[in-house]
Amino acid sequence: MSSRHSKDALFEAIAVMGKAFASPRRLELLDLLAQGPRSVEELARAADQSTANASQHLQGLHAAGLVTRRRDGLRTLYELAGDDVLALCLALRDLSATRLAEVERAAQDYLGDDVEAIGREELIARLGRGDVVLVDVRPADEFEGGHIEGAQSIPLDELERRLTDIPADREVVAYCRGPFCAYAHEAVRRLRAAGRSARRLEEGWPEWRLAQQRPSPSSTKEKAA
Repeated sequence: MSSRHSKDALFEAIAVMGKAFASPRRLELLDLLAQGPRSVEELARAADQSTANASQHLQGLHAAGLVTRRRDGLRTLYELAGDDVLALCLALRDLSATRLAEVERAAQDYLGDDVEAIGREELIARLGRGDVVLVDVRPADEFEGGHIEGAQSIPLDELERRLTDIPADREVVAYCRGPFCAYAHEAVRRLRAAGRSARRLEEGWPEWRLAQQRPSPSSTKEKAA
């Protein structure tokens, strides 16, 4: 029979990953890396952290197996270690929002009043009909790192001056990093203030990309048959 010491060591090893999530700064870095690979300097700027602090947190995430790193010229690029890590991050976020009232209150304080949203299936159908314009309001470098097919890149800080780039006869759907990202909420408010019909996508690019990796229920049934 295994010893108490061995069992403790097993659970302590598993806890390393859990401990890596026990920092709001690290969670924000993971949220940013869900958009695509970034350097330490880019992550530090986006998260409003010092480079030294961001680097320390990234080392902890790397030690926990949550991120990988590689050289890109003179830079070191970090990225999530896999889709399973992305799924875990999203599950933690969604479960905390469901189980902890503090998360819902904090989200409301940060995002402001909710704006009307559209789900993935409805958006796919409407994109197929061509009666909606999909706008990615994240920073341009995040769009370049990956985006929903057919989306137009108009970062939030360029929205007002680029309104003429958006057809006026179609509804606009804005999306960003995810449901707790303020860009899409603010984009919808600005578009409606300008007289445009607009909604936000319920999810963001990471959720969309992950969903595209999963087989559809119909294809699963066909394989089973």
